[in-house]
Amino acid sequence: MTQYSDHHAPEGLLVRGTVLVVPGRGETRATYTRFGRRIAADAYRVRVIDAPVLDAGDPDASLSGLADRLAAAVEGTAAEDGAVRPLVLVGADSGAAALAALVGRTGTVPPWRPDALVLAGLPGPSAESGTGVDGWDDELDVRTSCPTHRGVLTEDAHVRRGSLGDAVPQAVLTAAYDSRTVLPTLFLAGDADPLADHEALARAAKSLPRARLSVVHGAHHDVLNDLQHRSVAAEVVAFLEALRGGLRPLVAVRSSAW
Repeated sequence: MTQYSDHHAPEGLLVRGTVLVVPGRGETRATYTRFGRRIAADAYRVRVIDAPVLDAGDPDASLSGLADRLAAAVEGTAAEDGAVRPLVLVGADSGAAALAALVGRTGTVPPWRPDALVLAGLPGPSAESGTGVDGWDDELDVRTSCPTHRGVLTEDAHVRRGSLGDAVPQAVLTAAYDSRTVLPTLFLAGDADPLADHEALARAAKSLPRARLSVVHGAHHDVLNDLQHRSVAAEVVAFLEALRGGLRPLVAVRSSAW
C-alpha cells in the first residue's frame, strides 16, 4: 500500500514549491484530495502523508517517528537538485499540533529544512481531555458544514469515527503552544470551531517573530475543507507566493469600500 497521496502541478508548468500535508485525528489521505488538487493547480507539488499516531506515554518517540516519515516524504519528491522550494509543512488538527511541537521542541529546524508551516485547526491547549461529541452526526457538525466534505468523510470507510474524542497528548499541545520557531507560520482557524481557543492562538501567533493568524468566518474545525475552502486555499497560496518573495505580500490594498 502506498504511503503517500500525490498531487502534481499541471503539465508544462514550472513547479513553484513543495507542500507536505499532515492530516489530523481520524482523517485519511483521501480527506485532503480536494485541497491537494487545488494547491497543485497553482503549480505546487503536493504530497499527503498518513496522520501521525501520538502516544501520550512517549510523545518524543511519536514526534521522532513523524520527523523520519517527513524526511522520507521530502526525499521522495526531490529531483536531482533536491525538493523544489519553498518546502512548506501543512498540518491539520493533531497534525498541526505535531508539526508545531516537532519544530518547536528544540528551537531548530530538521536537517531537511522546512521553510514554513501552515497550522490549520490547531486544537486548544486543553484538547487533551477530548471533545465529548456524541455520535457521528455531532462529530460532523463539529468538523464541517460543507455537504461535499461531510460526504467525503462519511463515505470513506477508513475514516475513524469518534476520533475527535481522542486525547491529544498534553506534552504535544504544550510544545506546540510554547514553540518559538523562527519559521514563517500561518495559523488558520474557523471562528465557528468549538475546539479552538482563539485567545491562546492569538497569544501563540504574537509570540512568534514571523507568524500570521487568519480567522475564517463561519468555518468549523476542518478549516481546510469547510464551505470556505476556496478562500482558505487562496490564503494558503498567497502565503506560499509571499514566501517566494521573502514574505513580502504581492498585493497591497490601498483603497477599498468593503
